[in-house]
Amino acid sequence: MCGIAGIVTTDGSAPDLHRLRRMTDAIAHRGPDGDGHISRPGFGFGHRRLSIIDLAGGAQPMTDATDAHWLTFNGEIYNFLELRQAMESRGHQFRTRSDSEVLLQLVAAEGIAALTSLRGMFAFGLWNQRTRQLLLARDRVGKKPLFWFEDRDGLYFASEIKALLTLPNCPAEVDPASLDLYLAYESIPGTRTIFRGVHRLAPASALIWSPGQPVRIERYWSADWATKTSMTYRDACVHLRELIVDATRCRLISDVPVGAFLSGGVDSSVVVSAMAACASGPVKTFSIGFPQQAFNETHYARMVAEKFGTTHEEFIVEPNAIEILPKLAWHFDQPFSDSSALPTYYVSRMTRDRVTVALNGDGGDEWFGGYERYRALLVRALYHAATTPSLRHLVARVSSLLPGVARGGSLLGKLRFFSEAAEGRIDDFNLELFHHRQFDAPGRQELYTPAFAGAVGPSNAERYFLDIMADSAKHSSHDVVDQALRTDTLMYLPDTLLPKVDIAAMSVGLEGRSPLLDTKVVEFAASLPREWKVTARASKKILKEAHEGVLPHDVLYRRKMGFSVPLKHWFQHDLYGYTRQLLLDSRTVGRGYFRRESVERLIEDHRSGRRNNSARLWALVMLEHWHREVLDARRTG
Repeated sequence: MCGIAGIVTTDGSAPDLHRLRRMTDAIAHRGPDGDGHISRPGFGFGHRRLSIIDLAGGAQPMTDATDAHWLTFNGEIYNFLELRQAMESRGHQFRTRSDSEVLLQLVAAEGIAALTSLRGMFAFGLWNQRTRQLLLARDRVGKKPLFWFEDRDGLYFASEIKALLTLPNCPAEVDPASLDLYLAYESIPGTRTIFRGVHRLAPASALIWSPGQPVRIERYWSADWATKTSMTYRDACVHLRELIVDATRCRLISDVPVGAFLSGGVDSSVVVSAMAACASGPVKTFSIGFPQQAFNETHYARMVAEKFGTTHEEFIVEPNAIEILPKLAWHFDQPFSDSSALPTYYVSRMTRDRVTVALNGDGGDEWFGGYERYRALLVRALYHAATTPSLRHLVARVSSLLPGVARGGSLLGKLRFFSEAAEGRIDDFNLELFHHRQFDAPGRQELYTPAFAGAVGPSNAERYFLDIMADSAKHSSHDVVDQALRTDTLMYLPDTLLPKVDIAAMSVGLEGRSPLLDTKVVEFAASLPREWKVTARASKKILKEAHEGVLPHDVLYRRKMGFSVPLKHWFQHDLYGYTRQLLLDSRTVGRGYFRRESVERLIEDHRSGRRNNSARLWALVMLEHWHREVLDARRTG
């Protein structure tokens, strides 16, 4: 696990080594164990290393025996030993024990075709000195990040945007359309970034660049959601458990200490159970809790730890949000408002004191159906089948008149939300489910100043989501939940969840590994019929039933809590004054994005209890911190 950076030049000149060092210095937290740089005619690579495998021999940038191919690589290739054996049988020779050298020789020999052989998480750059061609690539699901921009002098890439911002020619103009997307979705989705002209390489994609030629981007993999397994349900349960254990076993390969995040939820507990099945000694597990019991899952984590005899540590924290938010904003490079980044950062920091690698349960909700909105889609179908349009309109009208009931939150609030949202088209219902706590289109228009609304133009934020849903309808089964699952694996997972964990963990030099995102696991998950994953009464059905008798019943079938923080309380009490001061001062208002009176209304409506604006306020707070810590700092620095 590392940080990478590179420059390739149009005129064939050697990039400035000082520039490369500044780029890697900006991301030193990703690789505190060492650095390396190379500058040759046509290209320059930089690397920050977090040593995991072959501590002595895996230094980068790395070249092959001919000096013709150079690699800078971030990630882990879990099947590198199998790939190495196959290559040795074809005459390849290796000088190190590292997965980096296997990747280098394999891609040098096979090009893009090699990417489908890789089982792992990765982002890398490979330069072919003979053809003067650069290949950039990311792993299938988007665990490892990669950003780039191009100008007439060349192409520039790095693991984090902050490395690119050290370059004087890096575009640093805020893209209004990207900011609009951020307010709708907590993060900026797809290949866009907050900066016009800086791009994110999509998961499962490869970029090819040669001097004087347009950039070419190819997608090399996608999961098959249309073809469903012929297995029986019981055989599928057994096979799923075997796949997860195998995926976990290969992620335990390391020359440094390994542990696991254990929240007490189903996904992390499944991973810990698999670790216990194949580890040679006690598993190290780490949990974080909060004094507020509604946000504390440590009781369930303790049940799992006791079941498997792990060496378990718990950290109960009272996060100092005011102190930590500027640091988070700096690490995330872009506006990012998933509030669970806060506890993710704390558990990463505390875990790093004990181990260098931590396994987690990421991906379980998206691939196996863990969110409430999937079941809501099924309930909507039943509701429409049992009612007439006029009756649905009447129910929505009556529910909207219930005194003192906000949409969401309480049971009555959820019923009000559902009845109002379910009345309309399926597209509108999906949008409501996906970002009902963020700013919808009318909410954003009410927030924007006339000048900024003009800069945004006709908003395509909702269209972005609906286009992916429409594509999912073409490439999956006819089931609306299957389509929503596929959409989340293409949008929410790589755009919000995975960046959150990668950045929080790498900010303290901790490598995160995700067995539930193993290629074999996710391809099998895509092949499972929807009813094996989600029913109107159950979520993650097959994942849970595959682990009955393995995990405690109370852990498998308890109410989902999520990894969250008490934002509603904070913005009504602890952070009320701070929020007013930050969002209403002249510096913030002077940016020209938002109407002062609209922001003040959000703050006061939340404090009075008229509306839960906690997620919206968090988005505005994180945006302003990003401005101050990243953009303003670059301009004044």
